[in-house]
Amino acid sequence: MGIKNRKITVSTNRSGLYEVTAECQRLVDDAGIEDGLLVVFCRHTSASLVLMENADPSARHDLEEWLHRLVDPHDPHFTHIHEGLDDMPSHIKMALTRSSETIPVTGGRLLLGTWQGVFLWEHRAIPHARELVLSVVS
Repeated sequence: MGIKNRKITVSTNRSGLYEVTAECQRLVDDAGIEDGLLVVFCRHTSASLVLMENADPSARHDLEEWLHRLVDPHDPHFTHIHEGLDDMPSHIKMALTRSSETIPVTGGRLLLGTWQGVFLWEHRAIPHARELVLSVVS
């Protein structure tokens, strides 16, 4: 069994979903494995990961809007607001989603569904440089 790791930085300019599927496949290609697993880990508490439809952007838009309605950034009960009104809501959104994804690899390809993509989900309104750790296990 072997493990190959790579850190990538995703520059965000606002809240939203940023696709990283190609970068994930590139690590699998570089590792030269046929069968194994890819683990993607987000090293932040105000951003997360999600597998989501990558064909129609309206699906991602609807998901973002739904979570924004669920976690009101203007909730007067939040006390953790030192970095802005969207700080505590971004932590809650991360806690409700995921900080890692595991994807099987067969025949050197990620076994994603036809319309699935891997996305970093930026929950903050301001730009950030988000670090993901990609690990291929064969």
